[in-house]
Amino acid sequence: MTDRELLRRLLLERSVKLGSFVLASGQRSSYYIDCRLATMSAEGMALIGRMGWEAIQRMGWRPAAIGGLTMGADPVAYAIAAASFGSSTPVDAFSVRKEPKDHGTGRLIEGNLKPGDAVVVVEDVITSGGSAMKALAAVAEAGGTALGVLAVVDREEGGRAVLETDGRKVVTLTTASDLGLRDVGPRG
Repeated sequence: MTDRELLRRLLLERSVKLGSFVLASGQRSSYYIDCRLATMSAEGMALIGRMGWEAIQRMGWRPAAIGGLTMGADPVAYAIAAASFGSSTPVDAFSVRKEPKDHGTGRLIEGNLKPGDAVVVVEDVITSGGSAMKALAAVAEAGGTALGVLAVVDREEGGRAVLETDGRKVVTLTTASDLGLRDVGPRG
């Protein structure tokens, strides 16, 4: 099996749930993709790390760091950073908090992001693009430059187009169509 086929199988076995759900975007859906069940598995970490690192290299991106909005993006970023180790251009990882800490340094971004760093923002599932947009704003506020966005799954519900405004590049490892979910049934 190819990595793409392995990812499809893993997501369908562990992450895809059918029913009636309210998504983080507020939209209703007849399916939910809890990517964390795949991205936090041993197989998922190895697979997503490898696929994500290969996608970054294919795009010609040379980030210093990779990360996104906690918690969905965390295992994706960490897996890709680990997969980059041993290459000529390893990347470090960071996490963007949903709100700044109210103690200690009060930081919004934890981990390895310095002003001037080029980064790739990651997302587990793109629906509306809202989580990635929050992460992109936090990166810009911290003085980083986003090379693009990498997501495990694109639900194909308009989020990619939102993220591609201003010429931003978006790369996805798979889509709802690839998972056979575009025709699951009516929403709501």
